[in-house]
Amino acid sequence: MTRRVRRRTTKDAAHQQPPLDWTALPDDATLHFFARLSYRDRAALAATCRAWRSLAASPCLWAALDLRRLDPPAAASLAPRCSPHLRRLRLAGCAAADAAPFLRATNLRSLRLSACRDLTDAALAVLAARHARLEELHVGAPDPLDRVSCDALRHVALCCPRLRCLRLSGLREVGAGALAALARHCPLLHDLAFLDCLVLDETALAGLVSLRFLSVAGCTGVKWATASEAWAQLPSLSALDVSRTDVSPGAVSRLVSHSATLTLICALNCPSLEEEEARSPAAFANSKGKLVLTIYSTLSESIAAAALFPHATLVKATELFDDDCHWSGGVPQLMTWLEWVLSQSFLRIAETNPRGMNQFWLDQGAALLLSLLKSSQEDVQERAATTLAAFAVVDDQNANVDPARSEAVMREGGIPMLLDLARRSRETLQSEAAKAIANLSVNPKVAKAVADQGGITILTNMAKSANRLVAEEAAGGLWNLSVGEEHKVAIEVAGGIKILVDLIFRWPEGTGVLERAAGALANLAADDKCSLEVAMAGGIHALVTLARSCKVEGVLEQAARALANLAAHGENNNNNAAVGQEAGALEALVQLTRSPNEGVRQEAAGALWNLSFDDRNRESIATAGGVEALVSLCQECLNASNGLQERAAGALWGLSVSQANSIAIGREGGVVPLIALAQSEVEEVHETAAGALWNLAFYSCNSLRIVENGGVPVLVNLCSSSGSKMARFMAALTLAYMFDGRMDEVALVGTSSQGSSKIVNFERARRLALKHIEAFVLTFSDPQMFSMAASSSGAAALSQVAEVLCIPEAGHLRCSAAEIARFIDTLRNPSSVLRACAAFALLQFTIPGGRHALHHVDLLQKAGASRVLRWAAAAATAPIEAKIFARIVLRNLELHQEGPST
Repeated sequence: MTRRVRRRTTKDAAHQQPPLDWTALPDDATLHFFARLSYRDRAALAATCRAWRSLAASPCLWAALDLRRLDPPAAASLAPRCSPHLRRLRLAGCAAADAAPFLRATNLRSLRLSACRDLTDAALAVLAARHARLEELHVGAPDPLDRVSCDALRHVALCCPRLRCLRLSGLREVGAGALAALARHCPLLHDLAFLDCLVLDETALAGLVSLRFLSVAGCTGVKWATASEAWAQLPSLSALDVSRTDVSPGAVSRLVSHSATLTLICALNCPSLEEEEARSPAAFANSKGKLVLTIYSTLSESIAAAALFPHATLVKATELFDDDCHWSGGVPQLMTWLEWVLSQSFLRIAETNPRGMNQFWLDQGAALLLSLLKSSQEDVQERAATTLAAFAVVDDQNANVDPARSEAVMREGGIPMLLDLARRSRETLQSEAAKAIANLSVNPKVAKAVADQGGITILTNMAKSANRLVAEEAAGGLWNLSVGEEHKVAIEVAGGIKILVDLIFRWPEGTGVLERAAGALANLAADDKCSLEVAMAGGIHALVTLARSCKVEGVLEQAARALANLAAHGENNNNNAAVGQEAGALEALVQLTRSPNEGVRQEAAGALWNLSFDDRNRESIATAGGVEALVSLCQECLNASNGLQERAAGALWGLSVSQANSIAIGREGGVVPLIALAQSEVEEVHETAAGALWNLAFYSCNSLRIVENGGVPVLVNLCSSSGSKMARFMAALTLAYMFDGRMDEVALVGTSSQGSSKIVNFERARRLALKHIEAFVLTFSDPQMFSMAASSSGAAALSQVAEVLCIPEAGHLRCSAAEIARFIDTLRNPSSVLRACAAFALLQFTIPGGRHALHHVDLLQKAGASRVLRWAAAAATAPIEAKIFARIVLRNLELHQEGPST
């Protein structure tokens, strides 16, 4: 049958809408659209046609620039547009500051420089000289200006006489000469801030009679008695910020009493004032129309109810700095200043996390930060978002987030606000909002709220940004969200896996993008479905590329962890084999076990452990030097973390499955460190070490090494006292391998030249081992239940006993045909203890529902084990435990045979 194609008729064509001609939009609409785009997107659109190129050059689009990266060639290319029109400029870094003069922005009014630790006097002087019409200059935060002296301040005063606002951070000294120059040459200067300065001349500062707003937050060494007397005489001073200083209660009282114009003192995180308020809560209550703000104040209520805001109504803390709050008279300028000083202090307090601030953050700090997110000042918004990211984290190294603080943000409606900011076109705000979302999402409750409100899609789209900081923080958000099992599939559905893989190839090594992308992929790879998607998206190649070529330890750790998780689904997909087949993967992971970073070694060992479950990988790891590397790692990690010890022993356990590797591990000295790890008090560590020793003991040469290196007492101790049933089980099996008679000939050869004492010691070790194997088996014995099962011919009694005897974790163990044959042979051993141990082991390996039960049943049937098991179950001299165990194994074989027909 052929498919009929319906022809498009004239009637159909009439209903089709003509394509939209964007160039036909009115110019004002296009300009409004351009204004909402990032500079990068605006430039891309401007290159599409002549009309848009002309509109993109409009003066209104070049009145303000916010550039995080700028070099002289780029500045020179922008100069034709910036020269006549640029009024406001924000730059980050000394390189950008050095390039700023090449913009030739002679009409610049506002210049804000951040992250300029290495800024020099000469560079600042050049900036001032080239921009003589500056009215606003902000330099410093978050880094101090260690290399800027008073000489530069004098140059700024001489070159910028129109200066109205000067805010500097981290100066070593602000001397009398610099302050006198500002007073003499800058008569319009009304807003001055010296943050975190080491030395400040208090008396000379009083010469700036035009000041209305002054901040000395974080300054040390201030003589407050002198300062309070001098500054109280400033004829126009309206507001003063002394936050994070050692200002005394007496100094504040003098300022309140003696200043005729002062209306507001901001004094957050001032220990002396807080001690005074703790003793006398009304110590700084509003008097004479003056307001003192401390952490004990309810800031929103105090500000809104104060006499300096006579027409204000009470507002919520989250609305205090909202543009919708229309303050009257000269209040807007004061509120703008207050927003700025609060945002500065909140950020510094959050970064240092001093004691005694927790209740403040919970009661009002979170709400105030959300209110600052609504500020009309861009830098205030960004600092508020940065502070939300910082104040929730109480342990940066381990990424521990205070649950109460993060939930306070969520409770106040902060999640939709941050997600809205993350969608804005301003990339600096996007990155800070994404960082806050990422940090808050460490809390599972917040992560759920972020996901429920569309945060995964927003972060996924942001991760595609051409701006490194935006992509980095968005990848960090996906990393934290991907911890939750319920979010993994949502990230995959949103296309996040492919985007994360692409990030690895897009960004260079020195960025934080790679660690975050690899970390997110590691979390996603832990999910069966997502691990397949990671592989299909090229994730294996991307992660192996990082493991082979990257030098950044954090990236290597996450890449190795991701490969470990990808290889952990061996029975559900072929990722384990695919990782091993990727060129250079196994060699890179073996090399990473020698890394100086413990986290990298741990994740690399974990990856090799998982990969060793594949037969081809196991031999390839050995060929790549994995045996030597992992034995060396075990020897070196005896004082390392439990996680590293477990994975190092686990990797040797995985490799020791094959005969060649097992013998090589013994020859390279792997027995001694495994015995040492078997003495660990941590169950996961000694259980894994016992598993490795069990595999090694299958070969007589290794059994002898275990005996000679004091392994018998260690295994006996595990067998009798470990809290892990699996550790006790594998220790008993190891002892059974060692003393089932196969080592006797090797032991006799090794001791013949050393006299009878060595033989006596060997026999003593044998008796000790058999005694504790028997004690282990008897811990599973219930005489009454066993007697009932022995006298009953029904299956119900055996099923009841089997249920009690089952060690669930033993179902994950997979034995080879040679191991099963050895257990069958041990059923004929003269020692009744070893016969009982062998029957108990076969019981565990064949319990229906076990991961490898069918495999073991098939091996038993091929070996003709039924006859031996029936003999063991009927042996007159056998203990009742051995008989019951053998009968249960026979029952298990029958159940598996009946399975397909039921």
